[in-house]
Amino acid sequence: MKGRAASAAGKRYAVIGGGWAGCAAAVELAGAGHRVTLFEAARTLGGRARAVSVKTSGAERVDLDNGQHILLGAYAATLALLARLGIERRDAFLTLPLQMRYPQGGLDGGMDFIAPHLPAPLHLFVALLRARGLSAADKLSLARFSTTARWMGWTLHHDCSVSELLERFDQTARLTALLWRPLCLAALNTAPGRASAQVFLAVLRDSLGAHRAASDMLLPRVNLSALMPQAAARYVEQRGGAVRLGAGVRSVVAASAGAGWRVDDGAFDGVVLATAPAAAAALLPPGSRQVRAQLDGFDYEAITTCYLQYATDLALPLPFCALLDDPLQGRHGQFVFDRGQLDSSQAGLLAVVISASAGAAAVGQAELARLLAAQLAAAFGVAALAAPRWHQVITEKRATFACRPALLRPSHASGLPALVLAGDYTAGDYPATLESAVRSGVGAARLLAAA
Repeated sequence: MKGRAASAAGKRYAVIGGGWAGCAAAVELAGAGHRVTLFEAARTLGGRARAVSVKTSGAERVDLDNGQHILLGAYAATLALLARLGIERRDAFLTLPLQMRYPQGGLDGGMDFIAPHLPAPLHLFVALLRARGLSAADKLSLARFSTTARWMGWTLHHDCSVSELLERFDQTARLTALLWRPLCLAALNTAPGRASAQVFLAVLRDSLGAHRAASDMLLPRVNLSALMPQAAARYVEQRGGAVRLGAGVRSVVAASAGAGWRVDDGAFDGVVLATAPAAAAALLPPGSRQVRAQLDGFDYEAITTCYLQYATDLALPLPFCALLDDPLQGRHGQFVFDRGQLDSSQAGLLAVVISASAGAAAVGQAELARLLAAQLAAAFGVAALAAPRWHQVITEKRATFACRPALLRPSHASGLPALVLAGDYTAGDYPATLESAVRSGVGAARLLAAA
Protein backbone atom coordinates (compact mmCIF):
# COMPACT_ATOMS: atom_id res chain seq x y z
CA MET A 1 0.00 0.00 0.00
CA LYS A 2 1.42 3.32 -1.03
CA GLY A 3 0.99 6.02 1.60
CA ARG A 4 1.60 9.71 1.88
CA ALA A 5 4.05 11.55 4.08
CA ALA A 6 2.81 13.20 7.24
CA SER A 7 1.37 16.65 6.71
CA ALA A 8 3.66 19.55 7.48
CA ALA A 9 0.82 20.92 9.61
CA GLY A 10 0.61 17.70 11.60
CA LYS A 11 1.93 17.37 15.12
CA ARG A 12 4.56 15.06 16.59
CA TYR A 13 3.12 12.34 18.77
CA ALA A 14 4.76 9.55 20.76
CA VAL A 15 2.95 6.24 21.23
CA ILE A 16 4.56 4.22 24.02
CA GLY A 17 3.74 0.52 23.75
CA GLY A 18 3.42 -1.51 20.57
CA GLY A 19 0.58 -3.87 21.51
CA TRP A 20 -2.69 -3.81 19.63
CA ALA A 21 -3.87 -0.66 21.41
CA GLY A 22 -0.64 1.20 20.68
CA CYS A 23 -0.57 0.06 17.05
CA ALA A 24 -4.19 1.14 16.59
CA ALA A 25 -3.43 4.56 18.11
CA ALA A 26 -0.36 4.98 15.91
CA VAL A 27 -2.32 4.13 12.76
CA GLU A 28 -5.13 6.52 13.69
CA LEU A 29 -2.71 9.42 14.30
CA ALA A 30 -0.58 8.70 11.24
CA GLY A 31 -3.68 8.47 9.07
CA ALA A 32 -4.75 11.91 10.31
CA GLY A 33 -1.48 13.40 9.01
CA HIS A 34 0.56 13.48 12.21
CA ARG A 35 4.17 12.32 12.58
CA VAL A 36 4.20 9.36 14.94
CA THR A 37 7.01 7.63 16.78
CA LEU A 38 6.00 4.23 18.13
CA PHE A 39 8.15 2.94 21.00
CA GLU A 40 8.16 -0.76 21.91
CA ALA A 41 10.45 -2.25 24.56
CA ALA A 42 10.32 -5.75 23.01
CA ARG A 43 11.84 -6.75 19.69
CA THR A 44 8.40 -7.60 18.28
CA LEU A 45 5.17 -5.63 18.06
CA GLY A 46 1.90 -7.09 19.25
CA GLY A 47 2.23 -7.25 23.03
CA ARG A 48 0.15 -10.14 24.39
CA ALA A 49 -1.09 -11.05 20.88
CA ARG A 50 1.96 -11.72 18.76
CA ALA A 51 3.98 -14.51 17.16
CA VAL A 52 7.09 -15.78 18.94
CA SER A 53 9.92 -17.90 17.57
CA VAL A 54 10.47 -20.84 19.90
CA LYS A 55 12.71 -23.86 19.99
CA THR A 56 10.34 -26.72 20.65
CA SER A 57 10.90 -29.74 22.85
CA GLY A 58 11.46 -31.59 19.56
CA ALA A 59 14.51 -29.35 18.87
CA GLU A 60 12.74 -27.57 15.99
CA ARG A 61 12.41 -23.79 15.73
CA VAL A 62 8.93 -22.64 14.79
CA ASP A 63 6.82 -19.48 14.93
CA LEU A 64 3.86 -19.83 17.29
CA ASP A 65 1.34 -17.32 18.58
CA ASN A 66 1.72 -16.58 22.27
CA GLY A 67 -2.00 -17.30 22.58
CA GLN A 68 -4.82 -18.60 20.39
CA HIS A 69 -7.53 -16.02 19.69
CA ILE A 70 -11.07 -16.01 18.34
CA LEU A 71 -12.61 -12.77 17.06
CA LEU A 72 -16.29 -12.03 16.46
CA GLY A 73 -18.01 -10.53 13.45
CA ALA A 74 -19.14 -7.82 15.88
CA TYR A 75 -15.55 -6.60 16.30
CA ALA A 76 -16.23 -3.59 14.09
CA ALA A 77 -13.23 -1.50 15.21
CA THR A 78 -10.75 -4.35 14.64
CA LEU A 79 -12.19 -5.28 11.25
CA ALA A 80 -12.18 -1.61 10.17
CA LEU A 81 -8.53 -1.28 11.22
CA LEU A 82 -7.56 -4.42 9.29
CA ALA A 83 -9.37 -3.14 6.20
CA ARG A 84 -7.57 0.20 6.51
CA LEU A 85 -4.26 -1.69 6.57
CA GLY A 86 -5.15 -3.68 3.46
CA ILE A 87 -5.73 -6.99 5.26
CA GLU A 88 -8.30 -9.06 3.37
CA ARG A 89 -10.75 -10.66 5.80
CA ARG A 90 -11.32 -13.76 3.65
CA ASP A 91 -7.57 -14.41 3.54
CA ALA A 92 -6.88 -13.63 7.19
CA PHE A 93 -9.69 -15.62 8.84
CA LEU A 94 -11.67 -18.80 8.71
CA THR A 95 -15.23 -17.62 9.37
CA LEU A 96 -17.56 -19.99 11.21
CA PRO A 97 -21.12 -19.54 12.48
CA LEU A 98 -21.62 -19.17 16.22
CA GLN A 99 -21.11 -22.58 17.82
CA MET A 100 -20.20 -24.58 20.90
CA ARG A 101 -19.31 -28.11 19.80
CA TYR A 102 -17.79 -30.90 21.85
CA PRO A 103 -16.08 -34.03 20.52
CA GLN A 104 -18.62 -36.74 19.76
CA GLY A 105 -18.10 -40.37 20.72
CA GLY A 106 -15.37 -39.91 23.33
CA LEU A 107 -15.26 -38.77 26.93
CA ASP A 108 -16.75 -35.35 26.13
CA GLY A 109 -19.61 -36.64 23.96
CA GLY A 110 -21.95 -33.82 24.97
CA MET A 111 -23.44 -30.70 23.50
CA ASP A 112 -23.37 -29.87 19.79
CA PHE A 113 -24.74 -26.35 19.22
CA ILE A 114 -24.30 -24.50 15.93
CA ALA A 115 -26.24 -21.50 14.63
CA PRO A 116 -27.47 -21.77 11.02
CA HIS A 117 -27.25 -18.97 8.44
CA LEU A 118 -30.61 -17.43 9.29
CA PRO A 119 -31.65 -13.92 10.39
CA ALA A 120 -31.43 -13.14 14.12
CA PRO A 121 -32.92 -14.14 16.46
CA LEU A 122 -34.25 -17.03 14.35
CA HIS A 123 -30.72 -18.44 13.99
CA LEU A 124 -30.46 -18.86 17.76
CA PHE A 125 -33.82 -20.56 18.22
CA VAL A 126 -33.25 -22.96 15.32
CA ALA A 127 -29.81 -23.77 16.76
CA LEU A 128 -31.48 -24.45 20.09
CA LEU A 129 -34.06 -26.79 18.55
CA ARG A 130 -31.36 -28.71 16.66
CA ALA A 131 -28.83 -28.81 19.52
CA ARG A 132 -27.75 -32.28 20.58
CA GLY A 133 -26.76 -33.33 24.06
CA LEU A 134 -29.19 -30.99 25.83
CA SER A 135 -32.39 -32.03 27.55
CA ALA A 136 -35.68 -30.21 27.13
CA ALA A 137 -35.05 -28.53 30.50
CA ASP A 138 -31.62 -27.33 29.30
CA LYS A 139 -33.10 -25.88 26.11
CA LEU A 140 -35.91 -24.13 27.97
CA SER A 141 -33.32 -22.74 30.37
CA LEU A 142 -31.27 -21.25 27.53
CA ALA A 143 -34.35 -19.87 25.77
CA ARG A 144 -35.51 -18.24 29.02
CA PHE A 145 -32.07 -16.67 29.56
CA SER A 146 -31.87 -15.28 26.02
CA THR A 147 -35.42 -13.91 26.05
CA THR A 148 -35.10 -12.28 29.46
CA ALA A 149 -31.64 -10.80 28.76
CA ARG A 150 -32.88 -9.36 25.47
CA TRP A 151 -35.91 -7.86 27.27
CA MET A 152 -33.53 -6.32 29.82
CA GLY A 153 -31.44 -4.81 27.04
CA TRP A 154 -28.52 -6.97 28.20
CA THR A 155 -28.05 -4.54 31.10
CA LEU A 156 -28.08 -4.88 34.88
CA HIS A 157 -28.93 -2.12 37.32
CA HIS A 158 -26.34 -3.52 39.74
CA ASP A 159 -23.44 -5.69 38.66
CA CYS A 160 -22.92 -9.11 40.24
CA SER A 161 -20.93 -12.25 39.52
CA VAL A 162 -21.73 -14.46 36.53
CA SER A 163 -22.54 -17.31 38.93
CA GLU A 164 -25.12 -15.13 40.69
CA LEU A 165 -26.62 -14.14 37.33
CA LEU A 166 -26.97 -17.78 36.26
CA GLU A 167 -28.64 -18.67 39.56
CA ARG A 168 -31.01 -15.73 39.17
CA PHE A 169 -31.94 -16.97 35.67
CA ASP A 170 -32.43 -20.58 36.93
CA GLN A 171 -29.88 -22.06 34.55
CA THR A 172 -29.47 -25.84 34.71
CA ALA A 173 -26.26 -27.39 35.99
CA ARG A 174 -25.59 -29.12 32.66
CA LEU A 175 -26.09 -25.96 30.60
CA THR A 176 -23.83 -24.05 32.98
CA ALA A 177 -21.09 -26.68 32.65
CA LEU A 178 -21.30 -27.05 28.86
CA LEU A 179 -22.06 -23.49 27.76
CA TRP A 180 -21.99 -20.68 30.32
CA ARG A 181 -18.82 -21.58 32.22
CA PRO A 182 -16.62 -22.15 29.12
CA LEU A 183 -18.02 -19.00 27.49
CA CYS A 184 -17.27 -16.95 30.60
CA LEU A 185 -13.72 -18.31 30.85
CA ALA A 186 -13.04 -17.78 27.14
CA ALA A 187 -14.47 -14.26 26.99
CA LEU A 188 -13.54 -12.77 30.38
CA ASN A 189 -10.62 -15.03 31.39
CA THR A 190 -12.12 -15.01 34.86
CA ALA A 191 -13.97 -17.80 36.68
CA PRO A 192 -17.78 -17.32 36.83
CA GLY A 193 -17.76 -16.99 40.62
CA ARG A 194 -15.80 -13.73 40.44
CA ALA A 195 -16.47 -12.51 36.89
CA SER A 196 -18.59 -9.46 36.04
CA ALA A 197 -22.10 -10.38 34.92
CA GLN A 198 -22.51 -7.00 33.18
CA VAL A 199 -19.41 -7.46 31.04
CA PHE A 200 -20.47 -11.05 30.31
CA LEU A 201 -23.87 -9.80 29.15
CA ALA A 202 -22.16 -7.30 26.84
CA VAL A 203 -20.26 -10.17 25.20
CA LEU A 204 -23.44 -12.25 24.90
CA ARG A 205 -25.27 -9.24 23.43
CA ASP A 206 -22.81 -9.26 20.53
CA SER A 207 -22.78 -13.06 20.11
CA LEU A 208 -25.93 -14.90 21.20
CA GLY A 209 -28.02 -11.74 21.00
CA ALA A 210 -26.62 -10.18 17.82
CA HIS A 211 -27.52 -10.44 14.14
CA ARG A 212 -26.10 -13.51 12.46
CA ALA A 213 -23.01 -11.98 10.85
CA ALA A 214 -22.07 -10.19 14.08
CA SER A 215 -22.11 -13.51 15.91
CA ASP A 216 -19.75 -15.19 13.41
CA MET A 217 -16.55 -16.57 14.92
CA LEU A 218 -13.32 -15.56 13.13
CA LEU A 219 -10.28 -17.83 13.52
CA PRO A 220 -6.99 -16.25 12.34
CA ARG A 221 -5.30 -18.14 9.51
CA VAL A 222 -2.08 -16.13 9.82
CA ASN A 223 0.04 -15.55 12.90
CA LEU A 224 -0.97 -12.65 15.10
CA SER A 225 2.05 -10.50 14.21
CA ALA A 226 1.19 -10.72 10.52
CA LEU A 227 -2.50 -10.18 11.19
CA MET A 228 -2.11 -6.54 12.26
CA PRO A 229 1.06 -5.22 14.02
CA GLN A 230 3.46 -5.67 11.09
CA ALA A 231 1.03 -3.98 8.71
CA ALA A 232 0.52 -1.17 11.24
CA ALA A 233 4.28 -0.56 11.37
CA ARG A 234 4.46 -0.28 7.58
CA TYR A 235 1.50 2.10 7.58
CA VAL A 236 3.15 4.42 10.12
CA GLU A 237 6.54 4.39 8.39
CA GLN A 238 5.01 5.07 4.96
CA ARG A 239 3.51 8.23 6.43
CA GLY A 240 6.77 9.63 7.74
CA GLY A 241 6.63 8.04 11.19
CA ALA A 242 9.11 5.79 12.97
CA VAL A 243 8.85 2.45 14.76
CA ARG A 244 11.50 1.83 17.42
CA LEU A 245 11.80 -1.75 18.66
CA GLY A 246 13.83 -2.67 21.71
CA ALA A 247 13.29 0.90 22.89
CA GLY A 248 11.96 0.87 26.43
CA VAL A 249 11.00 4.39 27.50
CA ARG A 250 12.61 5.53 30.74
CA SER A 251 10.85 8.84 31.38
CA VAL A 252 7.99 11.07 30.29
CA VAL A 253 8.31 14.65 31.58
CA ALA A 254 6.59 17.91 30.74
CA ALA A 255 8.56 20.13 28.37
CA SER A 256 10.25 23.06 30.04
CA ALA A 257 8.38 25.53 27.82
CA GLY A 258 5.11 24.30 29.35
CA ALA A 259 3.72 22.77 26.16
CA GLY A 260 4.29 19.21 25.05
CA TRP A 261 6.33 16.35 26.51
CA ARG A 262 9.82 14.98 26.50
CA VAL A 263 9.95 11.22 26.03
CA ASP A 264 13.51 10.34 27.03
CA ASP A 265 15.50 12.69 24.77
CA GLY A 266 12.78 13.45 22.21
CA ALA A 267 10.25 16.30 22.12
CA PHE A 268 6.60 15.62 21.27
CA ASP A 269 3.35 17.54 21.18
CA GLY A 270 1.48 14.70 22.88
CA VAL A 271 1.81 11.17 24.18
CA VAL A 272 -0.29 8.00 24.11
CA LEU A 273 0.62 5.68 27.01
CA ALA A 274 -0.33 2.26 25.62
CA THR A 275 1.64 0.02 27.95
CA ALA A 276 0.36 -2.43 30.57
CA PRO A 277 -1.23 -0.69 33.58
CA ALA A 278 1.76 -1.10 35.91
CA ALA A 279 4.17 0.29 33.31
CA ALA A 280 1.82 3.19 32.56
CA ALA A 281 1.59 4.02 36.29
CA ALA A 282 5.39 4.06 36.53
CA LEU A 283 5.69 6.49 33.60
CA LEU A 284 2.91 8.87 34.61
CA PRO A 285 4.34 12.20 35.80
CA PRO A 286 3.26 13.75 39.12
CA GLY A 287 -0.24 15.16 39.13
CA SER A 288 -2.21 12.04 38.21
CA ARG A 289 -2.53 10.34 41.59
CA GLN A 290 -6.12 9.14 41.08
CA VAL A 291 -5.35 7.56 37.70
CA ARG A 292 -2.22 5.92 39.10
CA ALA A 293 -4.27 4.40 41.91
CA GLN A 294 -6.69 2.94 39.36
CA LEU A 295 -3.82 1.51 37.33
CA ASP A 296 -2.37 -0.10 40.45
CA GLY A 297 -5.73 -1.60 41.40
CA PHE A 298 -5.93 -4.42 38.87
CA ASP A 299 -5.57 -8.13 39.54
CA TYR A 300 -4.48 -10.37 36.69
CA GLU A 301 -5.27 -13.76 35.18
CA ALA A 302 -3.05 -16.07 33.15
CA ILE A 303 -3.77 -17.83 29.86
CA THR A 304 -1.88 -20.95 28.82
CA THR A 305 -1.66 -22.33 25.29
CA CYS A 306 -0.17 -25.80 24.81
CA TYR A 307 0.91 -26.70 21.28
CA LEU A 308 1.03 -30.41 20.47
CA GLN A 309 2.58 -31.56 17.18
CA TYR A 310 1.42 -34.83 15.62
CA ALA A 311 1.90 -36.49 12.25
CA THR A 312 0.85 -34.18 9.43
CA ASP A 313 -2.00 -36.47 8.38
CA LEU A 314 -3.69 -36.18 11.77
CA ALA A 315 -6.68 -33.84 11.83
CA LEU A 316 -9.60 -33.18 14.15
CA PRO A 317 -13.20 -33.47 12.93
CA LEU A 318 -13.62 -29.68 13.34
CA PRO A 319 -11.33 -26.63 13.23
CA PHE A 320 -11.94 -26.13 16.96
CA CYS A 321 -13.83 -27.92 19.71
CA ALA A 322 -14.79 -27.24 23.30
CA LEU A 323 -13.44 -29.63 25.92
CA LEU A 324 -15.01 -30.65 29.21
CA ASP A 325 -12.38 -29.64 31.74
CA ASP A 326 -12.04 -31.09 35.24
CA PRO A 327 -8.79 -29.95 36.89
CA LEU A 328 -9.27 -32.31 39.84
CA GLN A 329 -9.13 -35.20 37.35
CA GLY A 330 -6.16 -33.76 35.47
CA ARG A 331 -8.24 -32.44 32.55
CA HIS A 332 -7.26 -28.79 32.20
CA GLY A 333 -7.97 -28.12 28.50
CA GLN A 334 -11.02 -25.96 27.68
CA PHE A 335 -10.73 -25.57 23.89
CA VAL A 336 -8.62 -27.21 21.20
CA PHE A 337 -7.81 -25.73 17.77
CA ASP A 338 -6.60 -27.68 14.74
CA ARG A 339 -4.04 -25.26 13.34
CA GLY A 340 -3.67 -27.37 10.19
CA GLN A 341 -7.24 -26.50 9.18
CA LEU A 342 -6.36 -22.81 9.45
CA ASP A 343 -2.86 -22.86 7.93
CA SER A 344 -1.75 -25.83 5.80
CA SER A 345 1.88 -25.27 6.81
CA GLN A 346 0.88 -26.24 10.39
CA ALA A 347 -0.67 -29.61 9.56
CA GLY A 348 -0.87 -31.88 12.60
CA LEU A 349 -0.42 -29.00 15.07
CA LEU A 350 -3.08 -28.66 17.78
CA ALA A 351 -3.39 -25.74 20.20
CA VAL A 352 -5.08 -26.41 23.54
CA VAL A 353 -6.19 -23.28 25.43
CA ILE A 354 -6.62 -22.89 29.19
CA SER A 355 -8.08 -19.62 30.48
CA ALA A 356 -7.62 -18.46 34.09
CA SER A 357 -4.75 -20.91 34.02
CA ALA A 358 -2.72 -20.20 37.16
CA GLY A 359 -3.52 -23.61 38.61
CA ALA A 360 -2.75 -25.47 35.40
CA ALA A 361 0.53 -23.59 34.88
CA ALA A 362 1.68 -24.66 38.34
CA VAL A 363 1.57 -28.31 37.24
CA GLY A 364 4.77 -27.90 35.19
CA GLN A 365 5.10 -27.76 31.41
CA ALA A 366 6.01 -31.38 30.67
CA GLU A 367 3.36 -32.80 32.99
CA LEU A 368 0.72 -30.38 31.72
CA ALA A 369 1.44 -31.36 28.10
CA ARG A 370 1.15 -35.05 29.04
CA LEU A 371 -2.17 -34.47 30.80
CA LEU A 372 -3.58 -32.46 27.89
CA ALA A 373 -2.54 -35.08 25.35
CA ALA A 374 -4.24 -37.77 27.46
CA GLN A 375 -7.34 -35.57 27.73
CA LEU A 376 -7.52 -35.20 23.93
CA ALA A 377 -7.10 -38.95 23.41
CA ALA A 378 -9.99 -39.66 25.78
CA ALA A 379 -12.21 -36.84 24.47
CA PHE A 380 -11.90 -37.84 20.80
CA GLY A 381 -11.44 -41.57 21.33
CA VAL A 382 -8.16 -41.50 19.34
CA ALA A 383 -5.24 -43.20 21.08
CA ALA A 384 -2.63 -41.49 18.85
CA LEU A 385 -3.46 -38.14 20.45
CA ALA A 386 -1.81 -39.31 23.68
CA ALA A 387 1.64 -39.32 22.02
CA PRO A 388 2.57 -36.02 20.33
CA ARG A 389 5.94 -35.69 18.59
CA TRP A 390 6.72 -32.54 20.55
CA HIS A 391 5.00 -29.98 22.71
CA GLN A 392 5.42 -26.32 23.57
CA VAL A 393 3.66 -24.63 26.49
CA ILE A 394 3.31 -20.83 26.48
CA THR A 395 1.85 -19.07 29.53
CA GLU A 396 1.09 -15.36 29.63
CA LYS A 397 1.03 -14.82 33.40
CA ARG A 398 -0.65 -11.41 33.11
CA ALA A 399 -2.67 -12.07 29.99
CA THR A 400 -5.68 -9.98 31.09
CA PHE A 401 -6.99 -8.10 34.07
CA ALA A 402 -9.36 -10.07 36.30
CA CYS A 403 -12.78 -8.88 35.11
CA ARG A 404 -14.48 -8.49 38.50
CA PRO A 405 -17.98 -7.04 39.11
CA ALA A 406 -18.22 -3.23 39.26
CA LEU A 407 -14.53 -2.89 38.44
CA LEU A 408 -13.53 0.77 38.06
CA ARG A 409 -11.47 1.12 34.87
CA PRO A 410 -9.69 4.38 33.96
CA SER A 411 -10.76 6.53 31.04
CA HIS A 412 -8.42 7.70 28.29
CA ALA A 413 -7.89 11.01 30.09
CA SER A 414 -4.86 11.05 32.38
CA GLY A 415 -5.70 14.38 33.97
CA LEU A 416 -2.66 15.90 32.25
CA PRO A 417 -2.75 17.91 29.01
CA ALA A 418 -1.92 16.04 25.78
CA LEU A 419 -1.24 12.75 27.57
CA VAL A 420 -3.77 9.93 27.19
CA LEU A 421 -4.08 6.26 28.12
CA ALA A 422 -4.82 3.37 25.78
CA GLY A 423 -5.20 -0.33 26.50
CA ASP A 424 -7.74 -3.11 26.78
CA TYR A 425 -8.06 -2.24 30.48
CA THR A 426 -9.52 1.23 29.90
CA ALA A 427 -13.22 1.92 30.45
CA GLY A 428 -15.55 0.13 28.04
CA ASP A 429 -18.23 -2.54 27.62
CA TYR A 430 -15.84 -5.37 26.79
CA PRO A 431 -13.35 -7.41 28.78
CA ALA A 432 -9.67 -7.54 27.75
CA THR A 433 -9.99 -8.52 24.09
CA LEU A 434 -8.36 -7.47 20.83
CA GLU A 435 -11.49 -5.45 20.07
CA SER A 436 -11.33 -3.51 23.34
CA ALA A 437 -7.62 -2.84 22.73
CA VAL A 438 -8.27 -1.50 19.23
CA ARG A 439 -11.26 0.58 20.35
CA SER A 440 -9.16 2.05 23.13
CA GLY A 441 -6.24 2.88 20.85
CA VAL A 442 -8.46 4.62 18.32
CA GLY A 443 -10.40 6.47 21.02
CA ALA A 444 -7.25 7.66 22.79
CA ALA A 445 -5.72 8.87 19.52
CA ARG A 446 -8.83 10.85 18.61
CA LEU A 447 -8.99 12.43 22.07
CA LEU A 448 -5.34 13.44 21.85
CA ALA A 449 -5.64 14.88 18.33
CA ALA A 450 -8.80 16.80 19.28
CA ALA A 451 -7.03 18.35 22.26
